[in-house]
Amino acid sequence: MDDGKPRLLDQVRQQIRLRNYSIRTETVYAEWVKRYIRFHKYRHPAEMGAAEIEAFLTHLAVRRNVAGSTQNQALAALLFLYKEVLKIELPWLEGIVRAKKPKHLPVVLTREEVARVLAELSGVHWMVANLLYGSGLRLLEALRLRVKDVEFARGEILVRDGKGQKDRVTMLPRLVVAPLRQHLAEVMALHKQDLAEGFGRANLPFALARKYPNAAAEWGWQFVFPSANRSQDPRSAGIFRHHLHEKTIQRAVREAVGRAGLIKPATPHTLRHCFATHLLESGQDIRTVQELLGHADVKTTMIYTHVLNRGGLGVLSPLDR
Repeated sequence: MDDGKPRLLDQVRQQIRLRNYSIRTETVYAEWVKRYIRFHKYRHPAEMGAAEIEAFLTHLAVRRNVAGSTQNQALAALLFLYKEVLKIELPWLEGIVRAKKPKHLPVVLTREEVARVLAELSGVHWMVANLLYGSGLRLLEALRLRVKDVEFARGEILVRDGKGQKDRVTMLPRLVVAPLRQHLAEVMALHKQDLAEGFGRANLPFALARKYPNAAAEWGWQFVFPSANRSQDPRSAGIFRHHLHEKTIQRAVREAVGRAGLIKPATPHTLRHCFATHLLESGQDIRTVQELLGHADVKTTMIYTHVLNRGGLGVLSPLDR
């Protein structure tokens, strides 16, 4: 099994890269496959099937008490292993004990609270935070933005390969246009310096890198928010200038929330929640908000209606009558 296990994981990684899944998905899926194999005493997955998957997922829910989303993630990884790598179709999994998936309402700041947090940020941190609140981007969507996907003339941002590998268009707030233009001028100077030193290549998705081998050095494919340092790509031997790490923004926002004196546990993703809630408060159609957020189902967007100024389900409290 020691000889076979690395080959199996290599197959998993290869199939993930062929489908242009993110490096994060690749890491997570490979880890779940390893945990599944260890749980069953290093038996090869081809020798197991639905019963063993059910036993593993039930163990996660009952013994490990994992969150429902964690169990679903493990299931997705194992189904990918059997269907896409081993080419084995499994019967429907009936015996799984499902982990409970609690329904939490999102933390939402008032407009005044958002303004206080943004006032505590500066530079690149301020720009990223303004895109999260002003465009409704997820954190990694903002950090993975390429120069070519910012449309200044149309006032739009094209989000490529968002959650669920879907593209969508959202607005570019007028407030950030001038600072963003200045920022991109500095990024271009950095890119030219990288090219002069024999680098200057951005990391591209696996299939695009093969189809357009010279695109990585082009200005349009550079990250809008590049890292301060060049680094080696974990999937290849190349040296690239990657985008900013998400922890950089998470830390900056956390510290800004503290300086602003807020007691709510706000994070960068909270700003996306505020984007949706404040649009609905201003009377924007929920279907439009759904489209801007990239939600597949309007039911996901409806969670933001809980904080509208119309009370619970639009009912006026008897105390206020």
